[in-house]
Amino acid sequence: MTLSPSTSDAERPVVLVVDDAPSSLGMLCDTLESSGYTVLVAGDGESALERLELVVPDAILLDGMLPGLSGFDTCRRIKANAALAHIPVLFMTGLSETPHVVEGFESGGVDYVVKPIRAQEVLARLHTHTRNARITRMARDAVDVAGMGVVFVDAQGRIAWLSPQAAAWLQGLPQAALPGHLPPALAPVLQGGTERLTTATGQRLSARNLGTATLGETMLLLAQDRGPSGASRLGEAALTPRETEVLSWLAKGKTNRDIAEILGMSPRTVNKHLEHIFEKLGVETRAAAAALASGHLD
Repeated sequence: MTLSPSTSDAERPVVLVVDDAPSSLGMLCDTLESSGYTVLVAGDGESALERLELVVPDAILLDGMLPGLSGFDTCRRIKANAALAHIPVLFMTGLSETPHVVEGFESGGVDYVVKPIRAQEVLARLHTHTRNARITRMARDAVDVAGMGVVFVDAQGRIAWLSPQAAAWLQGLPQAALPGHLPPALAPVLQGGTERLTTATGQRLSARNLGTATLGETMLLLAQDRGPSGASRLGEAALTPRETEVLSWLAKGKTNRDIAEILGMSPRTVNKHLEHIFEKLGVETRAAAAALASGHLD
């Protein structure tokens, strides 16, 4: 499966190609571009790490033999960074001996392609690993929202994924749903806003639409309706005015790049603010921070 070349720039997955002879990869880069990817290129490991301070790609194609920092050591550095560890790294190298292949996987690679490469084969592998990584990130973001339930709904209104807590709450709603679909009481949430629900046992819930997530699904957040707990937690966090601005735009669904442009700062500075915000709020993901801020920040 390939991506449509007409996909908008905001939706095009980004792949970073790290090779000291990028001119030899012209056909591969052309194939990736025509298949809907945005291709970035770095000539060595240090340059790749510098690129990653500015943009977080969906996948990395990495040569094992690089001048200076080797591809394997570059991969180790990437995997040691919690903000980058989720990115799938595919080695694409002329090193074909078993010890090299083993080192590639031990350093954190998810795949290993020996040169000369076949562009269509790399494309197929890349698509599979990129999709798997996005699904994994969705699941991680969902379960990290402590004490809440998360549901992902596809464009046809079918449930694509839901957390265990969400599954338990949905089963408790009085109106039964068609298999694989949302209960009728949650249908209005897909149009935006928040709904207040009551389960068959009298438990009160709130359901909020958090917008479009990865893979085009809509993310719904379910929580026990306990009043302004999010507001009190924000107050206790003692965010600076600048951190509050960053969190406010994050809660509105803006990307780091969007926030940087709106507030007139660099993407790296936005990342630093988010690190402090996550620490103060006691959360680990964007989804969790957005859930706490949603409805409490203008």
